[in-house]
Amino acid sequence: MSNLDEAAFEQFICDWLVGSGGYDAVKIGNPKDPQPDFDTIRALDTAELFRFIGATQSAEWDKLVTLYGGDITKAQKGFADRLAKAMDARGTVDVLRHGVVDLGQTIRLAFFRPASGLSPELIERYGKNRLTVTRQLPYDPISTKTLDLCLFVNGVPVATAELKNGLTGQTVAQAIEQYRTDRDPKNTLLKRAVVHFAVDTEQAAMTTRLAGKSTRFLPFNRGHELGAGNPANPNGHRTAYLWERVWQRDAWLDLLNRFVHTEPAPKGSKQAPTTIFPRFHQWDAVLAMTAAARENGAGDDYLVQHSAGSGKSNTIAWLAHRLSSLHNEADKKVFDKVVVITDRRVLDQQLQDTIYQFEHVHGVVQRIDEDSTQLAEALTGQQARIIITTLQKFPYVTDKIDSLPDRTYAVIVDEAHSSQTGESATKLKEVLGSSDGAAAPDEPPNPAEDALAAAAAARGSQPNLSFFA
Repeated sequence: MSNLDEAAFEQFICDWLVGSGGYDAVKIGNPKDPQPDFDTIRALDTAELFRFIGATQSAEWDKLVTLYGGDITKAQKGFADRLAKAMDARGTVDVLRHGVVDLGQTIRLAFFRPASGLSPELIERYGKNRLTVTRQLPYDPISTKTLDLCLFVNGVPVATAELKNGLTGQTVAQAIEQYRTDRDPKNTLLKRAVVHFAVDTEQAAMTTRLAGKSTRFLPFNRGHELGAGNPANPNGHRTAYLWERVWQRDAWLDLLNRFVHTEPAPKGSKQAPTTIFPRFHQWDAVLAMTAAARENGAGDDYLVQHSAGSGKSNTIAWLAHRLSSLHNEADKKVFDKVVVITDRRVLDQQLQDTIYQFEHVHGVVQRIDEDSTQLAEALTGQQARIIITTLQKFPYVTDKIDSLPDRTYAVIVDEAHSSQTGESATKLKEVLGSSDGAAAPDEPPNPAEDALAAAAAARGSQPNLSFFA
């Protein structure tokens, strides 16, 4: 494939998605003969939308048609209008997670994999999601411009991609420039898509918001030899991880459901909320740790090395949420509680806001900053699954866990307020089984972290406790 051109690159990716990635169909757009499946006004693949609804919610749909006077065409148009308005008001991901109410009838737009396999009906519905990819999609009602790739979930556009072939002189830089200068940020589909990827055979980048020439793309690479870029791939393109791992059906649905969220604009600001999409290293680290914990259970410890600006707060939020609902192959919960040790108030609120978007349930996250009685109740109670407390209370946490050998706990230690190379951090790495990292001579002492590390070291490994730091 040394002479791979852009069209062949598109075809190669699409063939993999349908042949090995679990996608249901590849569609090919034609600006001279637009397909009726895609509604450019509402930015929906209505054929896939109603195919999904009919396969998963036929009774609910029949009720809605009745409310529209028994006119199926009128019902389809009315619901498509209602869905489009909901996506503009609430965002695409929120609509996928929580559905739409039309004339009092709730219609779901996706079914995500449940945390356990104890609900066969939900598992069956999850299997009926329709993931499709369209090549050269004419996306604008007043233009013949096309998108190289557009990924859909049940007819809802969730991602776009512009592809370039580095082997013929076109690179990710040209794809980024195309988004910045040749893609109207006000276009309905481009506004609603969760993420936009610029991709060549060597590197990838992504953004969640198009803003013309001000559009900011972030690298979406694996990293190579402690640096940027991607390692060589003996089986294909360096960027194959994007379609083989990230866009793969189960991984993609999981990412949309349990990673993507929005951060509100600062109070008093006129800025729009920011959609947060994980960087590759964040997504990869969280999945690796939860997979290991699922297989090994409680008792093992894990260390993730973060550099400044790598998004540790979001990584902690994603990890805490996943660990709090993690089940093993026997459908038994791996951890009864997740405890986050931090002194950062901003992380407290961020955890609560982020996890509420995933679950719409209050009380999942509880902050403990009063007395030990409150902490004891949280550690043993039924409501809170994620407990946030301070470094000073860490010894009490481990004492309490010692007294509850039949319960399992995950403890996530937030070190973002201090250097990864300080004396206390080095002690903690020793506790977690890492031998590298000498203390920096100019690192100021942190008594709270020193106490945390000393307390952990004194207790050694506990079979009902896993550290994540």
